[in-house]
Amino acid sequence: MSMTTPAGWYPDSNMPDTERWWDGAAWTAHTRPVQGQLQEQVPAAGFGPPTADPVSRKGSTLALATAGVVLVAAVATGAVLLGNDDEGTKPKSAPSVSDPAATTADPKNSQATTPPAKDDSALLTDQLNGISMPVPKGWEKSDSSLDEGTTMVTEETYDCPAGGSPLCRRGRVSSITATRTDETSPAALAKQDIATAADKAYEEDAVGSRIYGGIKSHTVLASKSVAVAGRAGYLVRWRVVTGAGPGGYVQSLAFPSTVGTEAMVIVRFAFDASPEAPGLADMDKIAASIRPIGDATSGGVGSSIGPG
Repeated sequence: MSMTTPAGWYPDSNMPDTERWWDGAAWTAHTRPVQGQLQEQVPAAGFGPPTADPVSRKGSTLALATAGVVLVAAVATGAVLLGNDDEGTKPKSAPSVSDPAATTADPKNSQATTPPAKDDSALLTDQLNGISMPVPKGWEKSDSSLDEGTTMVTEETYDCPAGGSPLCRRGRVSSITATRTDETSPAALAKQDIATAADKAYEEDAVGSRIYGGIKSHTVLASKSVAVAGRAGYLVRWRVVTGAGPGGYVQSLAFPSTVGTEAMVIVRFAFDASPEAPGLADMDKIAASIRPIGDATSGGVGSSIGPG
C-alpha cells in the first residue's frame, strides 16, 4: 500500500516565513505567510514537501515565527523613531550648501548674522612702516611682483612712448623702507634717493627696458622740510625730460617710521607730465593724506618746518 502526503500548507524551503499549498500530488503556485503551527502531516518517502517529520517541522516553524516577530518589532520601532515628525523626533542632518534651508534665512531676523567685512579697498596700507593713505578715484592698488614696496597706480594703461610695453601708467606712488643706506637724516636721504626714484620711473623699468627713451635732463622744483604723519620729514621734487613722451615729475618724501625701530621711510611719486596724468596738486594731496595706521586725523604733510 503506497503512502502519499495529504494536501495542505507546508513550509516553503525557498521562501523563509512562507507556506506553499501542496495539493496531494504536486506543489501549487499558492503561498501565504506562516500561520502558526503547521499541520502535523507526515509525507510519504519520496513524495510531497521535503520536511522529514512533524517534530522537525514544528521546530522549524517555531524558529521562523519567532524570527519574524523580532524582525517586525524592529521594523516597527525604527518606523516610530524615523517617521514620527509630529513629535519632532525625526533626525535631521545639517543643511548642505544646496539645502534651501541654509540660504533662505532672513538676515534681518537672524540673531547670529555675521557683520559685513570692512572694505579697505580705498586705503593703501603699508603695515611694515605703519602708514596708510587713501586710494584716490581713478587709482588702484598694484599687485605686480615687479613693484617695490606698497604701491598704487592709476587705473588706465597706455602704450609706452618708446615701445616695449603697452602697460605704462600715468601715475605711481610707492611706500618703501630705506635700505642700503646709512642716512638717518630725512633731508640727506630724500636728496640721495631722488635720483634713484627718477631712474626707476623714467630711465629703465624693472626688466631693463627704456620705455620712455631714458632721462635726458632734470630740473629741481622743490627741496624742503615738511611734517609727515606727525614726523619731521623732507621732500625733493624733480621735473625730468625723457627721450620719448612728455617726461614727468618725480618726488622722494623721507621721514622716520611711526612704528618699531623708527627706520626711515621713503614714499616715491612719479607722475607723467601730460594733460591726462594727475597734476602736482594731486601729488601734494596724496602726500598730505599720509597717516599713521589707525589715525584718521593727525599727520600728513604740513607747512614747511624750516628752509629748504
